[in-house]
Amino acid sequence: MATMLAKAAEGTVAEQTHAARIEHVSKSFSGPAGSQLVLDDISLDVAPGEFVTILGASGCGKSTLLNLVAGLDKPSAGSIETPGGRPALMFQEHALFPWLTAGKNIELALRLRGVAKADRKPEAERLLELVRLAGSYGKRVHELSGGMRQRVALARALAQDSQLLLMDEPFAALDAITRDVLHGELTRIWEETNLSVLFVTHNVREAVRLAQRVVLLSSRPGRVAKEWTVGIPQPRRIEDADVAELSLEITEHLRGEIRRHGQH
Repeated sequence: MATMLAKAAEGTVAEQTHAARIEHVSKSFSGPAGSQLVLDDISLDVAPGEFVTILGASGCGKSTLLNLVAGLDKPSAGSIETPGGRPALMFQEHALFPWLTAGKNIELALRLRGVAKADRKPEAERLLELVRLAGSYGKRVHELSGGMRQRVALARALAQDSQLLLMDEPFAALDAITRDVLHGELTRIWEETNLSVLFVTHNVREAVRLAQRVVLLSSRPGRVAKEWTVGIPQPRRIEDADVAELSLEITEHLRGEIRRHGQH
C-alpha cells in the first residue's frame, strides 16, 4: 500500500509546476492605531519536492504568511495557489488531544480525510513507523517525551496526505539534542516521501541545515529581502563548516534587517 501511495504521489508531483505559488501577496490587520501592513508584495514559488525555509526576525510576518498559504486567513491583496490541494500544517505546539493515544490522534486526521475505518489503524501504525515510533500506537500523550510528541504531530500531518507540508517553528521548544535528532528525521522523511516543505524559523543554522533554499524576510512589513540556494549535500550537520559559513553570511543580512527596522 505504501509503495502504491508513493507512486501515486510521484505522478501527482510530476504533473505540477509548483507546489505553492504566492503572487504579490500583502496582508494588513486593523487595530486601534489603524491599519497595519504586515506583509508587503511577497512573491514566492515552492517547486514540487522542494524544501524552503522562511527566515526572519520575530514579528516579520513569517507565521502570517504560513497561515495564508494554509488557507487559515485570506490575503489583503495578491493570490496564493496550492495545486495539490489544502496543505498540511504543523505548529510549534504539538496540539495533540491528551485523551487520545498517539495512534488515535493520527486516526482522527485519517477519519477527517475520509479513510475507511478498517484501514485507519494499519495506516496510523505505518506512519508511526515512518517517524520512528513503531510500537507507540497505544501510548498516551503524557507518556511521550517532547520529541516523541512532535513526531506524532508530524505523523498526523503526514496523515493528511497533502503534497505540501507547512511547518511553523515545530522544533523551537525542544532541547538542542532532540532538535538535532528531529532535523535528521525530517530530512529523511522529506527525501522518502518527496514532499514539498515550507518551514518557518528564526534559527539561521536550522534554516541552512534543512533547506534547499532559504528566503529571508525583512522586518515589518515583511518583504522578500534575499534568497540563498543551499548547495551543501545532505545529510548535513548543524556544526558542519559549510553550514556555519553560510549561516554567518545569512546572519549578517538578518542583523542588517533588524538594524534597519530599529531605525524606523
